[in-house]
Amino acid sequence: MKVTVIGAGNVGSSCVEYIAIKSIASDIVLLDIKEGLAEGKALDLMQTSTTLGFNSRIKGVTNNYKATSNSDVVVVTSGVPRKPGMTREELIGINAGIVKSVVTSVLKYSPNTIIVMVSNPMDTMTYLTLKHTKLQKNRVIGMGGALDSSRFKTYLSIALNKPANQIEGMVIGGHGDTTMIPLLRLATYNGIPVSNFLSEKELDEISSDTMVGGATLTKLLGTSAWYAPGASVSYLVDSILNDRNLLIPCSVLLEGEYEQKDICVGVPCIIGKNGVESILDLKLNPDEMKKFEKSSASVRSMNDALNNL
Repeated sequence: MKVTVIGAGNVGSSCVEYIAIKSIASDIVLLDIKEGLAEGKALDLMQTSTTLGFNSRIKGVTNNYKATSNSDVVVVTSGVPRKPGMTREELIGINAGIVKSVVTSVLKYSPNTIIVMVSNPMDTMTYLTLKHTKLQKNRVIGMGGALDSSRFKTYLSIALNKPANQIEGMVIGGHGDTTMIPLLRLATYNGIPVSNFLSEKELDEISSDTMVGGATLTKLLGTSAWYAPGASVSYLVDSILNDRNLLIPCSVLLEGEYEQKDICVGVPCIIGKNGVESILDLKLNPDEMKKFEKSSASVRSMNDALNNL
């Protein structure tokens, strides 16, 4: 199996690192426009293989898309990362042109690949990729829901003081500080609703912390986070390449699901060898559906900004 990661910044490098360490793909290509950056990071990562025990081959290239030929999955992290005080939405004008150029070049050499979108604003970049390439909707997947859900489960684990691997939780809606929807009603600790252990105030705080999870890290780090995004990408890529059929919230094109059409937004998906195998209907209650409608409207307004570029 072959995976290409476009963009050798912090997020892209972390994606490659986790995919290699977990031996998800035998061949990994890291591509960047900056001379020497991808080559250097690939070589550095390869020099960890003997001590970490993986056999993946990592190759770094500068703007040479031919090296990405026949990739089973392509991860797009290209674009300008967020700075403190910057919203994901403010990146539309800058990153739209970059993403269009990248996916066009990728598909020239890997016409059958599945594209995993990481670049922000992620829902809009996923939608742009689908419209620009006219690919089947199962082949373009926005990663955001996987990352948001991992943050949600982490905050729950900390509040409960329980093992993270016994926490289940999901975030749907747009991948934005005001648009994501942590589903508190469905969150559990070892199958038991977390509301049995946490007060309404504590749950509200967890929900708020989750929604600004990315902004919190951006403020602390001075740029976008990378460890958790990289891990979330590797989780998603693993489910595709190894046909694991995992249930992962992802930004995908809706055509009537959740009463929405012609929009990419986070919903629970089964992810397998064909990309998006199916979309699950969670039977949202009226309050959750109202939040989802509001979130979708916000994402749709960001999509409208593409027409002005």
